[in-house]
Amino acid sequence: MKAIVEDAAGTGQGRTELYWAETDDPVPAADEVVIDVAATAVNRADLMQRQGGYPVPAGDSPILGLECAGVISEVGSAVQGWAVGDRVCALLNGGGYAERVAVPATQLLPVPATLSLVEAASLPESLCTVWSNLAMGFSAPLPGEAALIHGGASGLGSMAVQLAACAGYTVFATAGSPERARATERWGAVRGIDYRSEDFVAVVAELTAGRGVNVILDVVGGSYLQRNLDSLADDGRLMIVAGLGGSSATLDLASMFTRRLSVHATTLRSRARTGPTSKAAVVARVRADVWPWFESGQARPLIGRVLPIESVEEAHREIADGTALPGKTVLELPAGPR
Repeated sequence: MKAIVEDAAGTGQGRTELYWAETDDPVPAADEVVIDVAATAVNRADLMQRQGGYPVPAGDSPILGLECAGVISEVGSAVQGWAVGDRVCALLNGGGYAERVAVPATQLLPVPATLSLVEAASLPESLCTVWSNLAMGFSAPLPGEAALIHGGASGLGSMAVQLAACAGYTVFATAGSPERARATERWGAVRGIDYRSEDFVAVVAELTAGRGVNVILDVVGGSYLQRNLDSLADDGRLMIVAGLGGSSATLDLASMFTRRLSVHATTLRSRARTGPTSKAAVVARVRADVWPWFESGQARPLIGRVLPIESVEEAHREIADGTALPGKTVLELPAGPR
């Protein structure tokens, strides 16, 4: 098969070179299926992996790509409930930038008839990241509760805005320009905040009459830590899923104690394959809680751009420099199933 492979020599600029080239076919384990890939999607984690900042767990595919959609072509001997020919999308442990990928059957989702495989490829990683932070282990939002989504025009952030709104939160979202801030409002945010010209702490305080928001989904990390805590309501929680603004900061514990604030840092890649907090458990919750919204049309894929997989460098460059269109960037394979 062909896949995007990395030149280990790299470019001398802290990342690898990428090529569409021949590589070995995946061999499924007993609990896995093989998917003939129609499309995959780009996540910032892919860029981090190229730079050595998001290491591949032992035993997982080193090929980039954390989600895909396609058609099952092989089924492992222990797999039940799935068959050759099924249209699926999947949360991957790696390997999505390829014509074929092996994935545990517990990490599959059925593609609704209303969605194309290209659309479905944009969903698994964002849905699982967002829902594991908004819902798993936490109660449903109470009337009047609010959420702040940082990076609300990104692939992850745009889905977070939509899901938080579907779940019943009053949603505020930050983005890097007035146009991108307004885009978040089309997806369900009550107010988009241009973080380059507005202070989100002040805006949140004004919009909530000084109470703050009940949950924050953050991709910035260190440089936003204290400002995020200042934006939380009493008993609020901060969910950090990336550290684009650094991985360390100083915080005021006294304020956390008196206001009963909590900070959670999570990632999907480090989750085990089985167990109550595993990838399989996350996918199961997404299928039960979130998938009906897509099957009914209440929620929809948010895709900024579709590119051929050979244009992966262009896609990565746009995400790195902040010029990618709002929504998810999807890479389409040249002759995959449709």
